[in-house]
Amino acid sequence: MLKIKIDNISYKAGDGQTIMDVAKGAGIHIPSLCYSDGLPHYSSCMVCMVKDKRSGNFIPSCSALVLDGMDIDSSSEDVLAIRKKSIELLLSEHRAECEAQCKVVCPQGYNIPLMNRLLSANDLDGAIKLSLSQTRSSGLKCFDCKGYCENACRRKKIDLPISIRNMQIFIYGQINQDFAAVDSDLPYEKPSKRFSSRIGPVEPGELKEWLKESKNDSIRFREILNMESAALESESCMHCDCRSADECKLRLIADELEVKDPKGKLVNSPIQKKININTGLIFENAKCIKCGLCVRLCEELKEEPALCFINRGFVSIISEPLTEEFDNVLKNRSKEVVDICPTGALSLRTPSSDF
Repeated sequence: MLKIKIDNISYKAGDGQTIMDVAKGAGIHIPSLCYSDGLPHYSSCMVCMVKDKRSGNFIPSCSALVLDGMDIDSSSEDVLAIRKKSIELLLSEHRAECEAQCKVVCPQGYNIPLMNRLLSANDLDGAIKLSLSQTRSSGLKCFDCKGYCENACRRKKIDLPISIRNMQIFIYGQINQDFAAVDSDLPYEKPSKRFSSRIGPVEPGELKEWLKESKNDSIRFREILNMESAALESESCMHCDCRSADECKLRLIADELEVKDPKGKLVNSPIQKKININTGLIFENAKCIKCGLCVRLCEELKEEPALCFINRGFVSIISEPLTEEFDNVLKNRSKEVVDICPTGALSLRTPSSDF
């Protein structure tokens, strides 16, 4: 049995245990983006750094094995500063926004992307519930609003902004008719200020990548008079928000460490959406932090192509194998790689029941 100190408290450890293993067992929180129980440890994100007080060296706790007599610092200002620097480096090439611009500029913080997804799925009850939760205490504020959401809508740079204001008014107008059919006791808190990543300058070709999730040839409606026009107009939304905004570990740790998003972005990966037509798997490399979890999860997979690293060094990225099409990868394990991804780089096109 080995002995180790973490933050001046002694713990026992077994052979082959990592510092992260002991810390987790002791209830000590050490953040990480590339660690997952059951997978081989591969130091990538460097967010789990701790300090060996005897040598003065910083080491990754997810892969560093316990040595007898270790004295580890996991919470000092020096350690936190290293973790912050690691997050800043990851964010420097993280070309993604946590929230869509339409939601960011809305004075009320209305969840416009979710409204669009509900309407495009013909889920009027879901849209009414959302509207009720956001307007129950003060009523809808769109009637007198100047339409900041539509001015910020990226679709505007291609043809017309989504008719957000009129869709909100249409849904609100259905509440009296369908009030009995929905639960009016829905919690809603105006979103508090959280860490929010920026995407940086967007090239014209990159802008059109978002069109892959919209019906580009859909009939457009400025006036929303019924559910049909609302559904058709919502299908033109480009969904430039992040599906993992509430669960993204990168965002949560940036919040925890009070890290600010870097002003400049390193454009190593263009904004691109790969959509697997067979599984609905979506991969956005500009959001990927190259943690390798999805690769390690499927590296023993023989029955179907999986994701892998291609290129070398600084330009290394995760991709489908060079000999395969993206439509052929992970036909049976798409959900597993989405679940293990710490950011919104991997996601699934979901039906309305999953909103």
